[in-house]
Amino acid sequence: MGTTKKSTIEEIRNRFDQDVDRFSNLETGQQTIIDAPLTLELTTSAALYVKPDAVTLLDIGCGAGNYTLKMLEKIPNLDCTLIDLSMPMLQRANERVSAVTSGSVEIIQADILTAELPENHYDIVLAAAVLHHLREDSDWEKVFHKIYRSLKPGGCFWISDLISHEPQELNRLFEERYAVHLEQIGGAAYRQHVLDYIEAEDTPRSVSYQLELMRTVGFRHTEVLHKNACFAAFGGVK
Repeated sequence: MGTTKKSTIEEIRNRFDQDVDRFSNLETGQQTIIDAPLTLELTTSAALYVKPDAVTLLDIGCGAGNYTLKMLEKIPNLDCTLIDLSMPMLQRANERVSAVTSGSVEIIQADILTAELPENHYDIVLAAAVLHHLREDSDWEKVFHKIYRSLKPGGCFWISDLISHEPQELNRLFEERYAVHLEQIGGAAYRQHVLDYIEAEDTPRSVSYQLELMRTVGFRHTEVLHKNACFAAFGGVK
């Protein structure tokens, strides 16, 4: 969305440490994300239909645990691994998730770039509103390879995220539509606040880029579940 010097991992972690309550609403999801409740429902439903017999779940950038909680409504008592930069987020997620699963719950405070994942271990990997913090092509490639290796054969990886568009003209179109959405939620000052932190923190990539990367690392099938302006839900099956 621009060329501003981007926030460091530490700066991003500090912001999320202060924002736990906003990420704890299972009904609305994050209001700044267009169609958040719908993409929460679609990604977890896709995981259910692809892996109804799943026993292991990895939630990358789990925040306060909404995606894992929604997944547990569909497939109870999964063994859950939760990764996030923010320890306050992880503590809230651990509380909420442990209350509704008899499976194991492991929390890992880490950047997904450096986190070590077991190979051929997870049935489902979810990544919601997190991968847009990746910067260089090499970062994206490393993370997608790591996630692919961590999945069991037949496992699935579903993303719900802020995205960009490769024709800059379309970026402008959808950024303008998103600005209208933000202003309708909270007014002009709120719109500017959200756009400023996106400019500072985020380096999203297009759906096309990410699906092509999935195919490159080995996913057999890829699919788009939903797209609206600067947000999409999509994924793949190993």
